[in-house]
This record gives sequence, structure tokens and C-alpha cells, in this order.
Amino acid sequence: MKKYYEIRLSGAGGQGLGLAGRVFSEAAIDSGYNVCQTQSYGPEARGGASRTDIIISKKEILYPNCRNLDILLAMNQESADKFGKSVKDEGIILVDTTFVNQIPEGRVYEYSLTSISIEEFKTPMAANIIAVGMLASLTRLFTLDAWIRAMKERVPRRFIKMNLKAFELGHKEGREILHVEEGRIPVAYDRKQPVPDCLKNGL
Repeated sequence: MKKYYEIRLSGAGGQGLGLAGRVFSEAAIDSGYNVCQTQSYGPEARGGASRTDIIISKKEILYPNCRNLDILLAMNQESADKFGKSVKDEGIILVDTTFVNQIPEGRVYEYSLTSISIEEFKTPMAANIIAVGMLASLTRLFTLDAWIRAMKERVPRRFIKMNLKAFELGHKEGREILHVEEGRIPVAYDRKQPVPDCLKNGL
């Protein structure tokens, strides 16, 4: 793993970007990184291109703003348009194709985060954590245990069961994508299978 990452989780107000950012930050702290997290509000927050920025570093963070992104989550078209060009050539972009039709250039992963959230959990509110699960496996950032501890620390207890399932769904989808990229035969799975024991502990 690298020693420094710039991460931007972007979309519209109400898509849970703050919670997703707190889970990311907690997993980074658990893994021994220094963390700086900032969040934008204001006129962009409703339907525009609001964002949560996270810098993680093994060294002291001297500049708190993201300039060259390693990871971008774009959950609406405005954020894809506005921030897509801020990603490094070797960086990755995950877009929610429920709302993003014009795909930015680069190493882009397309997934209907919100549609799948509604299909699986009868609410759009799990889309943010499905995205976190996908990014966890696509980037190979942190151990699975670190992510689970972060979820249990930051997600309100009444929502933890749904969000752990959402994370696992996203994590599996990300693994399947990596299997295809690496030329390996994917391990088949059923989205509706029980949550693994490592995700059940502490419920």
C-alpha cells in the first residue's frame, strides 16, 4: 500500500457521504494512518455536487485539501462532471449509473449503486455503504476486519445490520470485478446468501 491517498466521495446532499467518509476515516485510523476529513455544504448540498474529502497519510498531513485524487466516488452527474478531471491517471473512479449517464474518462467502474440499494434493501440509503464496500475491495485498502470495526464504530446501531449487509454486497461486487480484470474465474455467489460470520459478530 502507498503511504498517502486523496479520496473524494461526492454526490448530492442526503446520499450519506458524511457517514461514508467517517467509515473511511475510521478504517484508516484503525490501520495506523493519519487522517484529515473535510465536507462541503452550502448551495451545492441539495442536488448539486457536494463532497466529503479524506486525506490519509503515514506522515503528518501538512495540507488539508485534495488536489490530485487517488479515488473518486461520483454518485450523481454533477459530481462526475465536476470532479472527474481531478483524478490522477492511475487513480480510480466509481460512478453510480443510476444517476450518471455521461461517464468520465479514466479507470472507471460503473455500478447502479442506488438501484441495487432499492432492490436489495427497499431504500436508497444503503447506496453509500455499498460504494464503500466496493472501494474497499477495488483498492485493497485496509483489512476486512478494519472496515468492519469502522462500520460498528461509526454506523448508528439501529442501522448496523443493514449497513453491514450493504458493505458485504459491495465488497463482493468489487472482488468479482477484480477477478475479471485479473483473468481469474470469479467465485459465484448469491446476493441473498447469509451474511458471513465475520460480519455477524457484534450485531
